[in-house]
Amino acid sequence: MNSEEVLNPKRYNQFSEYLKKKFGVKVYKITLDAGFSCPNRKDGKKGCIYCDAGGSFSQSHSANMTIKEQLDFGAQYLTDRFKAVKYMSYFQSFSNTYKPVEELKEIYDAALDHPDIVGISIGTRPDCVDDEKLDLIANYKDKYETWIEYGLQSIHNKTLERINRGHDFECFLKAYEKTKQRGINTCVHIIFGLWETHDEMMQTVKELAKLKIDGLKLHMICGLRGTELTEMYKRGEFEFMSEMEYVNLCCDAIELIPPETTLHRIAGSGLKSTLVEPKWIGKKFECLNKIDAELIRRDSWQGKFYNIQ
Repeated sequence: MNSEEVLNPKRYNQFSEYLKKKFGVKVYKITLDAGFSCPNRKDGKKGCIYCDAGGSFSQSHSANMTIKEQLDFGAQYLTDRFKAVKYMSYFQSFSNTYKPVEELKEIYDAALDHPDIVGISIGTRPDCVDDEKLDLIANYKDKYETWIEYGLQSIHNKTLERINRGHDFECFLKAYEKTKQRGINTCVHIIFGLWETHDEMMQTVKELAKLKIDGLKLHMICGLRGTELTEMYKRGEFEFMSEMEYVNLCCDAIELIPPETTLHRIAGSGLKSTLVEPKWIGKKFECLNKIDAELIRRDSWQGKFYNIQ
């Protein structure tokens, strides 16, 4: 084991470690809310069956605060609590390219207007980007660490239709190609537990591995209060997987993806006030420890089976 492995004993390529190596210190995300919406909630559409009124839970402080106020507040909070010195602006909730490009420029410029901001990450949908918006985002990449995060969830159109996603896999592929042509770092979100077999879930991972995506977020589907998925669960039409089922799926996925792909998330923290099931999702670090332990038990690591798929 070399010195780098001693400093970072994880058997997968953490995004936090990638940032630390690049900037020399731990970089903290400041979650920002610019009042974005989602095309899948417009004109009578109900949105994805798992998405609640918060649009994929955001920890931002207040939609009533300006971007600068949120940025200053977040930076001060992280400095006081963690002695943080570098930050990334993170637009998480809803679709953060779903405004005219002129408004987007004002929002993104404001999110970078802080001396200790080193980057920006923009969460959105593949049906919410176009050439003009991607050109705008590409303009930031020479000066800032710049990422687009696409919610894909699955490569299987039958699954996307069942969860009322509102776009298909082909839409993602077109958006991804345009994004990579501009050299923008791309993180893709997928969800385990959506009526799919193990093979189907791993097919999604393998397809993304072929694309050599820059980053990946793994999510366990969860039932939040007020969502259609939770109502389906209450009616006995849906079952959530156990923690160990999810742990094994994560390890199986980690083994298949390229070593260079950064893992931005493999376990989440459910908001207790809205989380219905599964309860174990609220114990993020316990889940992370179990993933670490399973990789050690397997004597495995990220990319172990990448070249022999």
